[in-house]
Amino acid sequence: MQIQNYNSGWRVKKIGGSAMTAMFDGGEWRDVTLPCDEMILEERSPEAPARGQSGFYPGGQYVYAKSFSVPEEWENMRAELEFEGIYQKALVYVNGTLAAVNPLGYSGFVVPLNEHLLYGEDNTIKVIADNSAQPNSRWYTGSGIYRDVNLFLGGPVHIQRDGVRVRTEAADPEVASVGVEVQVCSLLRHRSSTVVTIELKDSEGNEEAAEGSPEGGIEAVCRIPVTLFPQSEEAVRCSLPVRHPKLWSCDHPYLYDVVIRVEADQEAEIGITENGNPESGAGVGSVTVDQVTLKCGIRTVKLDAVSGLRISGETVKLRGACIHHDNGILGAATHRDAERRRCRLLKEAGFNSIRCAHNPVSKAMLEACDEYGILVMDELSDIWTYRKNFHDETEVFPALWREEVRRMVEKDRNHPSVILYSTGNEILEVGSASGARFGRAISNLFHELDPDRYTTCGVNGMMATASAGNMQEIFSDILEEEAPVQRDGMDQDVGTVNLSLSMMAGERGDRFAAHELTTRSLEEISMGLDVIGLNYLTGRHVLENSLHPTKTVVGTETYPADIARLWEIVKENAHVLGDFTWAGYDYLGEAGCGIFHYGGERNFSDIYPERAAYIGDINLIGERRPISYYREVIYGLRHEPYLAVDRMDHEGQIPAKTAWMFRDNIASWTWPGQEGVTAHVEVYSDAEEVELLLLPEEGSEPETISYGRKRVGAEHPCTAVFEIPYQAGQLTAITYTDGIESGRCCLQTAGETCQLKTSVESDTLHAGSGELAFLTARLCDSKGIRNYYETKKVTISVEGSGELLSFGSAAPAGLSQYSDLTWETFEGAVMAVIRAGKQPGEIRVRFSAEGCEEVVVVLKCE
Repeated sequence: MQIQNYNSGWRVKKIGGSAMTAMFDGGEWRDVTLPCDEMILEERSPEAPARGQSGFYPGGQYVYAKSFSVPEEWENMRAELEFEGIYQKALVYVNGTLAAVNPLGYSGFVVPLNEHLLYGEDNTIKVIADNSAQPNSRWYTGSGIYRDVNLFLGGPVHIQRDGVRVRTEAADPEVASVGVEVQVCSLLRHRSSTVVTIELKDSEGNEEAAEGSPEGGIEAVCRIPVTLFPQSEEAVRCSLPVRHPKLWSCDHPYLYDVVIRVEADQEAEIGITENGNPESGAGVGSVTVDQVTLKCGIRTVKLDAVSGLRISGETVKLRGACIHHDNGILGAATHRDAERRRCRLLKEAGFNSIRCAHNPVSKAMLEACDEYGILVMDELSDIWTYRKNFHDETEVFPALWREEVRRMVEKDRNHPSVILYSTGNEILEVGSASGARFGRAISNLFHELDPDRYTTCGVNGMMATASAGNMQEIFSDILEEEAPVQRDGMDQDVGTVNLSLSMMAGERGDRFAAHELTTRSLEEISMGLDVIGLNYLTGRHVLENSLHPTKTVVGTETYPADIARLWEIVKENAHVLGDFTWAGYDYLGEAGCGIFHYGGERNFSDIYPERAAYIGDINLIGERRPISYYREVIYGLRHEPYLAVDRMDHEGQIPAKTAWMFRDNIASWTWPGQEGVTAHVEVYSDAEEVELLLLPEEGSEPETISYGRKRVGAEHPCTAVFEIPYQAGQLTAITYTDGIESGRCCLQTAGETCQLKTSVESDTLHAGSGELAFLTARLCDSKGIRNYYETKKVTISVEGSGELLSFGSAAPAGLSQYSDLTWETFEGAVMAVIRAGKQPGEIRVRFSAEGCEEVVVVLKCE
C-alpha cells in the first residue's frame, strides 16, 4: 500500500451545545494544517473543570472538515484513512455517513473509505473530536486531531497496510538471521502470478559508513513466487542471513532498510547469492505493482534474574525517563521534529530509555527512538476497570482493551527501540484477585501477539494494598513502631492524603514497601508479568530477589532526588534492570507538583494560573535543570563538575515540598541586592575533593577568595556543599582526584542586559514538509553572559514562507498563551517554534525587547 500524508487542507471550528450542529455549516471555520491541538489555544480559567490536572485548560467539541477529489481509478483500489490520534472521542463521517467511531484518545485507528466514496467527484470528510466531558485525565491531554493523518492506497495487488513484520531471529557479531513476514492482498477476480522480493540493505540515513557491505548496500535478498487467488490474502515468510551485521544498540543505533516489492507476471526461484543480488534471470520483464520500505534494527533482547537485560548479548542498565505525550509549549500536537528534538535532548542528558506515560506513544517518537538509540517501555493505559476521573475511559476500556493491545503491538513490533510493554499504570484494582486476573489476560495477549518482547506494569503500593484490603493495617503497624513525635499527629487519621504520601518516601516508605502485607498484595499481579514494575517502592527492589529469585525488577516510576541511592541498587543487583525517574521532561498538567511555594501554599492544590508539573530534568523549552547534570554525574557519564546555587531571592524561607522535588537551584551567580547574604552552593562531581574560589569584580579586594576544599559526598553523594556570602564576580569550582586537578566549572555574574542572544537548532527547512525550527532568545550582557535573574518582555514577528506555531517560556505558571506574540522571559529565555511554509523562500524572525537591539534570524525554506 502506498501512503500519503493527509495533514493539509483541513478546516476546524469549535462547536457548542448539541453535536448535531457540527453536521451543518454554521460557525466560523479556520484553515489548519494538522497535527493540531485545539486545547492549547483555549482561554485558561480557574473554573476549568479539570483544574490543575489539565493546567486549567478547558475541553471542548471541535469539528474538522476536508474536501478532496476522488479519481475514478480508486474504485479498483483499497482506500483507507488512518488517524494516529484524536482526543478524546472521535466520530468520522464520509460524505455524511458515519464511517468510524473511536472512543480511545491515544490509539490510532483506520477508516475504510471505499464503500462511502463518490468516484470521479468531490468528497468530504468531517471529524467530530469531543473532549467536552471534563475531567477525563490526570494530566494535560490536548484536544482534536493532534497526531498525523495518513491516506493508504492499495492497487489491485498490494501489500497490506501494516502488513510487514520484521524480527531478529538470532544475532551475533558473525551472522544474524532476520525474519520477514509480508501480507499480500489481491482485489482481482482472477488468479495472478506474482513474485515478492524482499531486500535487506544499508539505510541511507546511517552516519556510519556501510563499509564492507555488498554492492549497492544489499546484505541479503529473497524472491518468493506467489499465486494470488481471486480476492484473497496470502502471507509469505523468509529468513535473511546477514554476515557481520551491524547490531543496533543504544550507543550504535544502526538501521537497515527492508525493501519489499511485489512484481507481476514473473516467476522465480527463492535464492540468495553470495553478492546479495537476485539469481540470473530473476526479475527480467517484471512489473512492480507495489513497494514498501521500512527501517529495522538487528538486535536481540533477553532478560533474566542472573544476567539482567541484554541487548544482543551486552548487559544494559536502563537509565530511564518517564515522559508524557505533550511537547511543552506546542501542547499535545505530535510534530515529528518536536518528537525527534525531545528524544535527542533526553539522550544528550544521559537517558538511554523512556517510559511512555501513561498511554501508547506516537509513531514519530518510536522512529526517533530507533534513530537515537533510546529503549522504550510503551504503556497501554492509566485505567482498567476502576475510575480515576469522572469521565475517563473506564466505561469503554473493558470492552475494547483487546483491540487496543492489538493496535499497540502493530504499531510497535517493527521498532528495535521497543523492548517492554507496560500493561498499565498505578491501576487501582491490581491488589485484588479480579485485578490480577485482568492483568494476566493483558500480559498474555501481548505475548500472543508479540512473543519477542516482555511485559511489566507500573504497580503503586498504595493502590495495591488498598484494593487488597491491607492498607489500613499496614499504616497502623508502621505508626505503632514510631515514636509519637515522629507521627506528626497523622496517626489520628490514617486515611489522609498526607499520610499516604509520607508512606511512599524515606524510611517510612521503605517500611511500607517491605511490609509482609504489601508483599501479599503485590504477589499475584507481579507473578503474571515478566518484569516486576515498582512505582515508589525502592525498599522492595533488593527484597524481591529473595522472594522471587526468578524475577527481574525495574523502577517504573521513582523520585528524582533518590537517584543516587537508586543507581547504587541498580548497579549492585543484576536482577534490577534500571530506573525510570518521574519525570525526564517537564509537561503540562498535574500543575504544581514540583513548583516551590514560599507563601504557605500547598503543592498539588489547584493554584491558578499554574499550568505545568515542573518536575522534569528538562524544562518545557528543552533546557536542562541542575538535577539533570547531577543525574549525569551519578550515572558515571559526566566527569566535569557542575555548579548550582539555591535561588537567593528566597534565602531563609522554607518552601512547601513534595517528594518529587529536588532543590530550587539554578546555575547562576547573578543575584543583585543579595550582597553579603549567605548563598547555598552545591558542586556535583565524581571527584574526591572540590575547591571553591571567587574572583570578585574589578576594583574589589582581595583579588581571589578561596573558600577551601571539601570532600565530595561528605553530606550528599557526588556533592560538595558550600555556604558562602554572595559577592558579584566569577565563582569557580575546581575538582581534584588523587590531589590532581580533574576539572573546573565557572559561573560569572552578568552585567546589565543589553542584548538578545539567539540560537537556532536548524536554519534550513523544506517547503510543505511540516518541518520545524526551534529558536531560543536569551537575555545577555555585553559579554554574552546570560542573565537568569532579570525578566523582560520579548516580542516576536514572523515574515515570509513560514508560520509561528508557538511562542513562550519554561515558566510553570502564568497568564500568557502560547499563541501570544509577547512573552516575559523565565530564567532569561523564551523560545519560538516556526513551521515551514508551503512555498520556498526566506523566513525572517524578529525578536525585540526593551533595552536590547532587535535581532533578526533568517531561515531558509527550500
